[in-house]
Amino acid sequence: MVIFSEADMLSAEGCQRRRERMWQQVDPKPEGDYLLLADPIHLMYLANFWIDPFSLGTDFGAFLLVRKDGHATLIYDKRSPKSVEQAHADEQHVMNWYDGQSPGKGPRQLALLDAVLSLVPTPKGPLRVHDRAGDPSCLAAVSTLAAMRRQKDSDEVDLLRRCMQATEAGHAWARDHIQPEITELDVYRGVNSACIQAAGQAVIVYGDFAVSPGPERRGGPPTSRVLQAGDMFILDYSVVIGGYRSDFTNTLVVGREPTADQRRLYDLCMRAMSAGEKKLR
Repeated sequence: MVIFSEADMLSAEGCQRRRERMWQQVDPKPEGDYLLLADPIHLMYLANFWIDPFSLGTDFGAFLLVRKDGHATLIYDKRSPKSVEQAHADEQHVMNWYDGQSPGKGPRQLALLDAVLSLVPTPKGPLRVHDRAGDPSCLAAVSTLAAMRRQKDSDEVDLLRRCMQATEAGHAWARDHIQPEITELDVYRGVNSACIQAAGQAVIVYGDFAVSPGPERRGGPPTSRVLQAGDMFILDYSVVIGGYRSDFTNTLVVGREPTADQRRLYDLCMRAMSAGEKKLR
């Protein structure tokens, strides 16, 4: 039984190249020959390490120790979800915080501390996590990785395409099924189901699923509000897989053909997007 699809996740080669590129670009360099990282965004980007959001591990992360040569060591809890098995690292240290037979070894938030301290080369003073606020290297590390992430690698593009294909399935469902007398929650359930089916695994689907009657409500999460003929329904949502997300928007007229003015506004939006696309390089 497949729980998580291995198709179009980040590749081992891509993660290795990004780790090497990070060291080339980070300035100033941190003291020592390593960076210790804990931000979930960075662990996914550099090691394809992600915590399944539909699990007991949602609130607990990991550490990634990256040497100057790109060598990576992951430190995480044994009770982490199956999604961590997709990670790419040269070494993995798995801590057995709780074995299911005896009490957990202290607070789970501190379960990885001893392992991290044993791996960090001769730390001077407090443990440094270089991408956390307060660390002297935080600005350089976070800024470097943020700048790198603005230009996507091919394996990232593949994963984004997977998100977009799932999102497309949800929009197709909405075009076929939105009608008067169903609720916003009905629309969300249908879109969510279509996205999950297309992705082949449970995914996060969030955004605007709302009738917009005017300035008093501009989008928002779905409610029990019943759709009426002529309502304009904002469908603006993302599908999230491994921290990567799509973002598609549409506005649907419920149960009727759009008015001439609605079509005019739609055409203006389409022309504006087309003009913007031509400027992208």
